[in-house]
Amino acid sequence: MNIVILTGAGISAESGVPTFRASDGLWCGHRVEAVATPEGFEADPALVQDFYNQRRRQLAEVRPNAAHHALARLAAEWTKGDVLLVTQNVDDLHDRAYAEHGLDGANLIHMHGELLKARHVDTGAVQDWHTDIPVESALRPHIVWFGEMPLAMPRIDRALAACDLFLSIGTSGNVYPAAGFVSAARQAGAHTVELNLEPSLGHSLFQEKILGPATQVVPDYIGRLLSQ
Repeated sequence: MNIVILTGAGISAESGVPTFRASDGLWCGHRVEAVATPEGFEADPALVQDFYNQRRRQLAEVRPNAAHHALARLAAEWTKGDVLLVTQNVDDLHDRAYAEHGLDGANLIHMHGELLKARHVDTGAVQDWHTDIPVESALRPHIVWFGEMPLAMPRIDRALAACDLFLSIGTSGNVYPAAGFVSAARQAGAHTVELNLEPSLGHSLFQEKILGPATQVVPDYIGRLLSQ
């Protein structure tokens, strides 16, 4: 049984990672257009670099929680098929949990990029980057901004077409293409499960819905799955 998992901001919130988008539509006090678009970066690179530099520094203050570790355990112990974890999160909490379970992250995709990487604005070359990105550099955050194509979509599409179980965890369901993954999984005949603090916008598309904090419902669900 092949499994595809999608995670969003809700899984990292309990670790203390602030969600970018607030209920008023602002991203940590800024308009989305100012800090999360190519046009915003071109207009004010200092503002954008400072915004992501602050987010990058915050990673040192947080740790993977029980939900991250449960998914890493699933990836390490599942023997009945493939497990692909696709995250919309740009933090490194999944990576750290995977490493603690002896996994190299080959089956972990950051579809919206990673805070701990930088991209050359001209060549597109990506490199690890754990400190502030200077404004005067030829680098930008390795983040998929609005208007840009999410990463690894062909691989994600192939996995969805071949999956038997699709889990959506801690995501609001209002950002595409991720919000459309459940429809693709259903088309492939997969069983679809939402684990969330509250129903997402696309909750009606899920055959099974489990509501509650990620640190409770995810370990419980994964424990049952592995015991089958």
